[in-house]
Amino acid sequence: MTGNREEVVQSQDSLLRVVSGDKCFRGLVAVTTQTVTDVCGRQQADLTATVALGRLLTGGALMAGLLKGRQRLSLAVEGNGPIGRMAVEADAQGRLRGTIRNPLAGVPPRNDKFDVAGAIGRAGFLTVTKDLGLKKPYQSMVQLQTSEVGEDLAWYLSSSEQVPSCLGLGVEFNSAGGMAAAGGFLIQTLPPELPEKIDTLVGRIESLPPISSMLRDKIAPPEILARIFGDDTFATCDSIPLRFFCPCSRNQIEQMLVGLGAVELLSLAQQQPTTSVRCEYCCAEYLFAAPDLERMAEQQAG
Repeated sequence: MTGNREEVVQSQDSLLRVVSGDKCFRGLVAVTTQTVTDVCGRQQADLTATVALGRLLTGGALMAGLLKGRQRLSLAVEGNGPIGRMAVEADAQGRLRGTIRNPLAGVPPRNDKFDVAGAIGRAGFLTVTKDLGLKKPYQSMVQLQTSEVGEDLAWYLSSSEQVPSCLGLGVEFNSAGGMAAAGGFLIQTLPPELPEKIDTLVGRIESLPPISSMLRDKIAPPEILARIFGDDTFATCDSIPLRFFCPCSRNQIEQMLVGLGAVELLSLAQQQPTTSVRCEYCCAEYLFAAPDLERMAEQQAG
């Protein structure tokens, strides 16, 4: 594979952003069905791993919806369960990608539900890194609370960013094991916080069906928000498309190889005629012949 490469998949997925009429809350709803299907298909994830990574992808889309311009973020979840580490990258333009260390979790259902917490592991950390265009990225790490992903992201937003947040994530399959729906919502309070309004809104959210079931039943994001806000009106801020996007390129991979140093590059060149490097996100394979590595080693030494 030669030349620069941008892996983009067109999608019908979207993110809707609104503010309640009383200016007490902001709300976001993400439809991520196609993006989750594509990312988890590339990762060759089993059903439980798909639910876990799909939730993190959707959470990344929602949290990136709070950014602007060229800002971006990454989410990493690493527990002591069989799937190991999951990572998602998202930006304010709706571009998403994700990876999972062990996509074949092999964790059976528990109480007729996918055991995401068992697959991730009860002990571990959530790391959030934000590139806000400043000199250094902002990074925060919190302990996993439930390992169900949604609750952990909500805990991070409430504890680390000090913004009370309610977040729902869902991935649902059809009877054939294919993707039926994936998506989520994020509701955050805006100052000044009014406890009685928060309690009422939380009560409505707790009475709703799972977000994935509503999306599967073709309930549109505005209607989902209408059910959450009840009699309160809301104004649409904007809606942006969501899609899988991987900016990897041969040049980028070459720079990574150069970073290994001349000695290691020459060693690789001597071991085999061709070295293969695979992007962990889009799974594209880049091939470098021994002379390519020798040329890089010479440049490094010079």
